[in-house]
Amino acid sequence: MDQRRFVILVADSAGCGALPDAARYGDEGSNTLGHVARALGGISLPNLGRLGLGNVLEVAGVPPDPSPAGFHGKMAERSPGKDTTTGHWEMMGVILEEPLALFPRGFPDDLLRAWLAETGAPGVLGNEVASGTEIIQRLGEEHQRTGKPIVYTSADSVFQVAAHTGTVPLETLYRWCEIARRQLDPLRVARVIARPFVGTPGKYTRTYDRKDFSLPAPGRTVLQDLRDAGVPVVGVGKIPDIYDRQGISEEVHTSGNADGLARTEALLGTLERGLLFVNLVDFDMLYGHRRDVRGYARALSELDAALPRLLARLRPGDVLALTADHGCDPTHAGTDHTREHVPLLVHAGGRGGSLGVRASFSDLGATCAGFFGVPAQVGTSFLPQITAAT
Repeated sequence: MDQRRFVILVADSAGCGALPDAARYGDEGSNTLGHVARALGGISLPNLGRLGLGNVLEVAGVPPDPSPAGFHGKMAERSPGKDTTTGHWEMMGVILEEPLALFPRGFPDDLLRAWLAETGAPGVLGNEVASGTEIIQRLGEEHQRTGKPIVYTSADSVFQVAAHTGTVPLETLYRWCEIARRQLDPLRVARVIARPFVGTPGKYTRTYDRKDFSLPAPGRTVLQDLRDAGVPVVGVGKIPDIYDRQGISEEVHTSGNADGLARTEALLGTLERGLLFVNLVDFDMLYGHRRDVRGYARALSELDAALPRLLARLRPGDVLALTADHGCDPTHAGTDHTREHVPLLVHAGGRGGSLGVRASFSDLGATCAGFFGVPAQVGTSFLPQITAAT
C-alpha cells in the first residue's frame, strides 16, 4: 500500500498578480503578495523564498533564488469569479462555465419572507453588501435589542448571518443557516455563512465558531475520486465546509492560522497516508478584507517560520504544495477579493525548477490525483516534472 502523503496548504487570498481579465472585475493592477511587501518596503520570507516565491513574482525583500529547493510557478483561474468556493472547486477539478449568483443590491424580499417564516426569526437587519466587521459594529446593538439577525452579502456569492451568541444561541444560528442553505440551493448561492460574534456595543468581535454551509459542487471532485479509491482525505480548517464534506474522510476544525499550522504539523506526525488539505483563513478574513497590510505581512512571516517544521515532518516521497484560491489585495480599492493568479510552490524531495504559468487551478488537483494513481478528468498534471525529485 502507498504510504506517501500529499499536503496542500491554501494561504487563503494570497494572490500573486492580476489575471488578464481582472479589469472586468474592477481588479486591474491587483497583486496581493507583491503589494503587501512593497507597501512595507520589503518583507523577510526566507523559507518561502527558498522554495521559489521570488522566482514567481517580484516580492520586495524576497529575491529570486538561483537554485531554489522547490518547484515554482503560478496558476490562472479558468472559472468566472474570484471567491473561495469557485477557486477551491476548480483546484479539485470542477470548472464553472457560469458564475455563482451575486446579490449586489441585497436579497429579494420574497426570499427573506420565506426564510423568516421557516426560521421564526423576528426580522432582519442590514440586507446589504457590507464588511462583516463593520456591519456588526453598526447594527450589533440594535440586533441585541430586537433579536433580529444581521443579514448581509459581499462581492462573493454568500448569504451571511451574523448574531451575538448572547442573543441568539449558536445552535439556533446554525439552524437558521441550514434553512437558508436549503432555500438558496436553486439560486446557486455558493455559501451560507454563520457569523457569530461576542462583546459589547462598539467592541464586538467575531469568533472562530463561524460555520459555512456550502452548495455541493456541480460535478465530482478529485476529493471524491480519492476517497472512493481508498485514499484518506483529511480536511483542515474550512476545507470540509467548502466542499460540503463530500470526499472528506476526517475533519479537523481550527481557530485561525497558528492553530491550523500546529494541527498540520501534528497530523504529519500521525497520518500514515493520504491527502492532507489545509485552508489558512486568517490571510483573507482578518487581514485582506480589513485592508490590514501589516497584519497580512505578519501572517506571511508566521507561515514562513512554520514551514521548516512542516517540511521536517515529511517522509521520503511526500509532496507539499502551497497555493491560494484568489486574491484579496489589501492595498486595492474596496474590501473585496481580487481576481488574481495564485502562487504554486511545491516541495518534492528538495529539488526545484519552474512549473511555469498553469492554465487552470485544476492542474493541482490533477497532480494530486496522479500522485495516488487515480485518473483525473480535468487539468494537466505536473507530476512528471516533480517525480524525479520524489
